Amino acid sequence: MQLEVGKIYEGKVTGITKFGAFVELDKDTTGMVHISEVANTFVNEIKDHIQEGETVKVKVLNLGEDGKISLSIKKALPAPPRKPRNDNGGRDARNSRGGSQRGGQKPFNRQQSFERTERAPQDLSKNPPPVYDPNARSNNADFEDMLSKFKASSDEKFSDLKKITDNKRRSPSRRK
Repeated sequence: MQLEVGKIYEGKVTGITKFGAFVELDKDTTGMVHISEVANTFVNEIKDHIQEGETVKVKVLNLGEDGKISLSIKKALPAPPRKPRNDNGGRDARNSRGGSQRGGQKPFNRQQSFERTERAPQDLSKNPPPVYDPNARSNNADFEDMLSKFKASSDEKFSDLKKITDNKRRSPSRRK
């Protein structure tokens, strides 16, 4: 039998292990369905989902060069129906942390948020934006003054720290 990746075939379950199930597609071709490919839900025990000797539909995922055939039962099944989302993005009245809403806040609505952020253009003649002037001095001390003050305070703190650590090294109580 010539297999093609992506096609769905019917086969018989010939063996079940703790990591998957072996499915015989014809008398010369056997592939393996990994435990993660058995069902759309979490599978703890494969025997809860399929039995040995059962005929199942499988989809070919991969044909290995070493002759190994990877199969999937869950991808051969029709997709499970999705729950329809409600108007607040699939969330109920509680917030995403599971508690009740704080302060009577309404659920976030992206469309309403967008509408609120749209603003009328500002009249720039009444309140023009500030213009940067590199030659203008600010009322605050300029950078060099601030840097020299920082350096002086840093040197002072460092010298205090050095005195304390020197005294601890010379302390006779530490040498016993």
